[in-house]
Amino acid sequence: MRRSLALLGLPLLLLAGCAAPGAGSAAPAPGGPSAGAWPAFDQRANQVADAWRPGAAWRSGYVPLEDGTVLTGDPGFTEDTKVAFGNGWYRDQIPMPGGAPADGTVRFPDGTLTVPLIGAAAAFAELDKGDPPPCDGRPMEPPRPGPGKPGVGGPTIEPGPDGSGRPGTGGPTIEPGPDGPVGTDTATACVPLTVTGVKLGTATIRTSRGPATVPAWLFTVEELRVPVARVAVAPRAVGAVPEPIAPSGPVPGGVVTVQHLDAVDGARLDYTVGTGACDSAPTPLVLERDDLVVIGAGVTSATGVCTDQLVLKPVRVTLKAPVGTRAVLDVGSGQALVVGRR
Repeated sequence: MRRSLALLGLPLLLLAGCAAPGAGSAAPAPGGPSAGAWPAFDQRANQVADAWRPGAAWRSGYVPLEDGTVLTGDPGFTEDTKVAFGNGWYRDQIPMPGGAPADGTVRFPDGTLTVPLIGAAAAFAELDKGDPPPCDGRPMEPPRPGPGKPGVGGPTIEPGPDGSGRPGTGGPTIEPGPDGPVGTDTATACVPLTVTGVKLGTATIRTSRGPATVPAWLFTVEELRVPVARVAVAPRAVGAVPEPIAPSGPVPGGVVTVQHLDAVDGARLDYTVGTGACDSAPTPLVLERDDLVVIGAGVTSATGVCTDQLVLKPVRVTLKAPVGTRAVLDVGSGQALVVGRR
């Protein structure tokens, strides 16, 4: 069950007590997930698995199971560039090619599929999620040698009489550009990524038919070591993830659900669950079948007074076999989980 998220820094409501452990909330078995250790999870997971009906497109079409923006290698992130990438903050410094290219080919482990493509401008529009927030004393564009660039969100720099570079002592005065108002939080990342080139290439995307080589626009980013890829498959050729069919009853006590799937690497799954403030550390719980995997976690709730808030906690588990073409389902909603989608 998803709980409302209490914002940090706001007063929290104290409840009379945390819920006592429900069915399946026994102490975690040593060594991580094991069959029978959490019977409430096992029952719920089997109900979710039995209801899974993916449809024909799952095995014959293109159904991506991760976000369409991916890195092509190690980007060499700094703190600021990692935040910018995660939030989709970009600024283009090149004219984007307009028209759509000819159809492309998606290559799956079990075959190929011809698909229509979108142009670079449309791909950039999907890549770019907006502008970073303003912040005090920092430019809204990456630092460059020489004078500032008015009109593109960066500072306007006016040299002082003595050229000392010291504000207030005859050095340059810094004023925000037309789309770069000054804010108040100097600790907040506020620098977008700078796109300086683009070309059509490919990227590897996890799909319902396994890892696929997919046509993608590769954007050269000045601040990163590798290009950022944005899938070029036209939306009309992208199959939808099936709607979930969740069991009718509530999630059992002691079982917590998946908030988002963070990474799939062979047999390893990284995901985030939502626990209560008084819950124990989550124990990863898994049901594996030949065609799917159901995931969640088990917790034990302490008695006594606690705050009513959702606490996000990372979980990592290694399956008995690589995920491959198997769907990864949330034990709460029955939703097929997509990496990077929240």
